[in-house]
Order: sequence, then C-alpha cells, then structure tokens
Amino acid sequence: MARKAMGRVAALMGSVMDLHVRLALQEVDREKRRLISGALLLATGGTLMLLALVAAELALLLWMRQSWGWSWLQASLALAVGDLVLAGLMLRVGGAYLSGPYLPETTAGLARTSKVLLGRD
Repeated sequence: MARKAMGRVAALMGSVMDLHVRLALQEVDREKRRLISGALLLATGGTLMLLALVAAELALLLWMRQSWGWSWLQASLALAVGDLVLAGLMLRVGGAYLSGPYLPETTAGLARTSKVLLGRD
C-alpha cells in the first residue's frame, strides 16, 4: 500500500514537473520573440536615425554653401570640424559617466571575473 501511494505521489510530482517545464518553455518562446522583435525595431530605428542625420548634414552643407557663399571644400571642412568637436564632447562626457564610482558588488564581481579569466586564485 505504501509503495502504491509513493508511486502515485511520484507520478503526481512528475506530472507537475512536466507542466512546469512546458509552461517555462512557452514563456521562453514568448520572451525570445519579444527580444528579437525589440532588437529588430531598435536596429530599424537606428538605421532611420542615421539616414536622417545624413540628410540633415547634407541640408546643412547646402545651406552653408548657399547662404555664406562658401565653396564645397570650405563647407565640408567646416561641417567636419563641427562634427569632430561634437563627437569629442560626447566621448568626453560619456567617458566621465562610465568612469565610476561603481557599487561594491559590481567591483567584487568584476574582480572575481578578472581572476577567473586571467587564471589567478
């Protein structure tokens, strides 16, 4: 009798685990679709933003040439210098944001990861 009851409990637990695994797999599929869709939308948005930036730069180049009477070379160089200054400013500010300070847990995790990767104990 006890063996029969244990068999039923084991079967019930197996059934519950099968249901849990099935539900987990369905959830993973939904999450995977969500992440792939999100990545595709971000990539499309980034591409369109880049195309808009190129169009805006071209329009600025044409405006500089028309309104100030500059040659193509002068307008292109002025635009390139402006882009370099803006890029340098963004890189400087972004680097300052990433330079820390980090939380102690983050620092400890990075230290452990570095030790493992470098083979140090």
